[in-house]
Amino acid sequence: MTGARVEMRAAGDRHTGEPVLRLDEVTKIYPGATPVVALDKASFTIRQGELVAIVGPSGSGKSTLLQVMGTLDRPTSGTVRIVGEDVATMSDRALAGLRATRIGFVFQQFFLAEHATALENVADGLLYSGARNGARVAAAATALGRVGLGHRLDHRPSQLSGGERQRVAIARALVGNPAIVLADEPTGNLDSVSGTAIFTLLTELNTEGATIIMITHDRELAARLPRRIEVLDGRIVADVTVPERPLPVEPQRPSPFEPQRPLPVERRLP
Repeated sequence: MTGARVEMRAAGDRHTGEPVLRLDEVTKIYPGATPVVALDKASFTIRQGELVAIVGPSGSGKSTLLQVMGTLDRPTSGTVRIVGEDVATMSDRALAGLRATRIGFVFQQFFLAEHATALENVADGLLYSGARNGARVAAAATALGRVGLGHRLDHRPSQLSGGERQRVAIARALVGNPAIVLADEPTGNLDSVSGTAIFTLLTELNTEGATIIMITHDRELAARLPRRIEVLDGRIVADVTVPERPLPVEPQRPSPFEPQRPLPVERRLP
């Protein structure tokens, strides 16, 4: 990493077509007297600049999918590629380096160090980047400013609200400019007002170029995102995309005979 900076692409540079995550026929089986098939031949591609929800009920395989996408667990079979790298061919050390620099994590429980300030918590996200301490601190301050916490740099988690703690966690995930951010139930531990604010923040960050996957059981929240991947019993059962609408050449009054919202393009899988 050259210089620990927070870099966001302009909105016009989104969806470049470059895959940042690809799963091909990924299966995960937990052994035992009765083996459990947690993932069953899951396949999909996430491209640069996408904002995607992975949705399903408890026990559907979402958590296992998160572990596999984040390289925290290896699949039983199939292929996982992060920015083109086949993770199955990587050593544990190389995989840890990939995870530290190319994947950002946001968890429901925040996982902030209670003794550290917001600035220190975010700067720690760059410990494995090779950046000097001064560069890490500067990048952390920039990231916290971006999520609206520039005035809370010296506050510890106990001095922050739940929504503010989640903003610190988001800043930590983004500070190293990862290829992809995995947000696991990012609003699940928050009240409705804070949850809405965090959802809005994540969509704004995506508009600026961040590639974000939200893992959630909330179908209403998932339906608000441009793409929704549905998981049930370890299988991908649907992949729904709402196409972007081009901006009109000039403002005009909408026709009452035309739909006012883009219709979802749904690919229902067996």
